[in-house]
Amino acid sequence: MARREDLTGRALVTPTVLVVALVVLLPFLASVVFAFLDLDVIDIGPLGTGSIEFTLANFTAAVTSSGFWSALWTTLIYAAATTIGSVVVGLAVSLALRKPFRGRGIIRGLVLVPYVLPVVAAVMIWQQLLNTQYGVVNALGEQFFGWTEPISFLSTTSQDLAGIPVPVTLIVVVLFEIWKSAPLAYLFITARLLAVPRDTEEAALIDGAAPSQQLRYVLLPQLYGVLALLGVLRFIWSFQNFNDIYLLTGGAGGTQVLAVRVYEELTTQGDIGSASALGLIMMVVLSVFLLIYVRMSRKEVSQ
Repeated sequence: MARREDLTGRALVTPTVLVVALVVLLPFLASVVFAFLDLDVIDIGPLGTGSIEFTLANFTAAVTSSGFWSALWTTLIYAAATTIGSVVVGLAVSLALRKPFRGRGIIRGLVLVPYVLPVVAAVMIWQQLLNTQYGVVNALGEQFFGWTEPISFLSTTSQDLAGIPVPVTLIVVVLFEIWKSAPLAYLFITARLLAVPRDTEEAALIDGAAPSQQLRYVLLPQLYGVLALLGVLRFIWSFQNFNDIYLLTGGAGGTQVLAVRVYEELTTQGDIGSASALGLIMMVVLSVFLLIYVRMSRKEVSQ
């Protein structure tokens, strides 16, 4: 009977295992192999008919290329800034909408709009707002802030502001990602806030604690676990983000992150080996944060 149940269980999970193997494992293993081959798109035809030589040249070329460290640095800045921004905005919105008031349900629904909006539609909205010819932002800037000429927000690498160089386009893609992902942070934090015992806050209020003291000594310790977990998860997602940046700027204006660089190596250069090597380097960096996430998830579950 036990053997039959065991076989039945194996038979039930077999389709899932096969799908995961075909969709996830095989492409991953292929990328690992390609990373160690000197392989271009034009070599796909005779692949398998000639001798295969494994080499580390792709990794050497990747880390010594002129734009690699710049792209890695941009990726880290982008991931860190969007992670901090989305978590802080999500926390602020959660606290602001915590207590009931008239119209709270409508505002809660509107807060989620950027997250459920298709990324293509969101990008089009921002491109229209920031357009140099008819965009609302440039029109307001020229009328109220004394701009002498429209700013090309989606292609300006740096512009001096009071003598300080400001990475305009990088700031725009960071703000876009914060706007798009903060609603998810809001959902995470709101779910945890609902579980915070009210009697602790009421006791702090009776003791004369100010709102800032309640936040610092009562709420934040309760939210520490979900904030840390959300931060690590958000960093992983931002580090490998491609769609938002590429659709918004195409990697122009100093926004070429590693994911965009992988795409360009594959489509523009046609170099499958270099693209795979860059992908593996990204995976190694992400593995560190993935291990942190797994450890934090286990700790959260055990609590």
